[in-house]
Amino acid sequence: MRAVVISTGDELTTGRTVDTNANYLADQLVGVGVDVVSMLVVGDYPERIAWAWRTALEQADLIICTGGLGPTADDLTTETVARVAGRELVMDTAVADRIRQMFAAIGRIMPENNLKQALFPSGAIIVPNALGTAPGFRLEIATAHGSCHCVVLPGVPREMKAMLAEQVLPWLGELRRGSDEYRSHTFQTFGISESALDELVAGAVDAADGRVAFRAAFPQISLRVTVHAPPRDVEARLTAAAAKLRERLGGYCYGEGNTTMEAAVGELLARSGATIAVAESCTGGLIGHRLTDVPGSSAYVLADVVAYTNAVKQSVLGVPAATLEQHGAVSCEVAEEMARGVRRLVGSTIGLATTGIAGPDGGTPEKPVGTVCVALDSAGATRSRRYQLWGTRDWVKLLTSQIALDWVRRTQLGEDPTESAILKR
Repeated sequence: MRAVVISTGDELTTGRTVDTNANYLADQLVGVGVDVVSMLVVGDYPERIAWAWRTALEQADLIICTGGLGPTADDLTTETVARVAGRELVMDTAVADRIRQMFAAIGRIMPENNLKQALFPSGAIIVPNALGTAPGFRLEIATAHGSCHCVVLPGVPREMKAMLAEQVLPWLGELRRGSDEYRSHTFQTFGISESALDELVAGAVDAADGRVAFRAAFPQISLRVTVHAPPRDVEARLTAAAAKLRERLGGYCYGEGNTTMEAAVGELLARSGATIAVAESCTGGLIGHRLTDVPGSSAYVLADVVAYTNAVKQSVLGVPAATLEQHGAVSCEVAEEMARGVRRLVGSTIGLATTGIAGPDGGTPEKPVGTVCVALDSAGATRSRRYQLWGTRDWVKLLTSQIALDWVRRTQLGEDPTESAILKR
């Protein structure tokens, strides 16, 4: 099955908004074995939307479009699709009633233009939207190469993603039932570049047995293997391919599926009953934010102290003034004192600390921008390491937080945390 993804909206073509919907849709479609042949982005002009649809109909068996389903004058997708398909617009009374009820439930009067969202091309099948007022719809359009299945969804990402997962992908699975099934398994890696990762796993999976793809999303890289086979064989083939890749990846893999580094760390901490306290300087609370972004993190996160100045490092964490004077705030010695201090402060199992120069100013020849020190104190042992990172201020902070979390992961696995490396180029 060949697919075209269409995104509509002036905010996309003017650069005010990044089109994350198309990337997400393509990733999901490729994961179930659909060949995405192109992605089209057009503004809110009827002739441009019509051009995109006519172009897509020439190329695809499946079209998924997002955007242009709102109540305002520049939301033109539904009426344009109806015109391209040669269909009348029909009011769906059930959808209209639901929109009225949504406004009534919050005590607001519904503007009449919201009823525009209850108009659909004749023959369309409604795709309900539990999170917003604009439902989507499915429609079959006849083309020279056969029937094309078309899906139109709202442009709001959280609404689109929920509708895709709960309704569109299951429908697509039924539509393709009887053909080979596609299954994918994803590995999350850190500490190795995309090119080095490619070399590491080269030849692990024969091209006839599965397709390996990479996705760099700083600071981690995802590796996905996709296999296709008759339903009775597909799970065994995926298991075999994943096992070969898992063996090659070794310690570079911190999780499987759509997990994050903080989720992987949280699972290890919760499983062992360990607790953690963080002392942050250059990362400014980012590590604590990531740790507490995981549901259930209150079971293992005790505290996060943002000790940005030397005075706070001394008064709250107990870093000796002599250590600061002799080695400077950005040093392994100070990072170790911070890790011991925050652990002592709250009685946690682990004390984790970062200090560094995120830039763009503040660097010296001895300690240039990107100099970062990480330390971890646990069970009476304190370890630290200095890193020389690169990139903009936000990159340095994010990469530092990833390294620090990887230290916790490795410690929980009984490994030497100082072996956590920056991305190998």
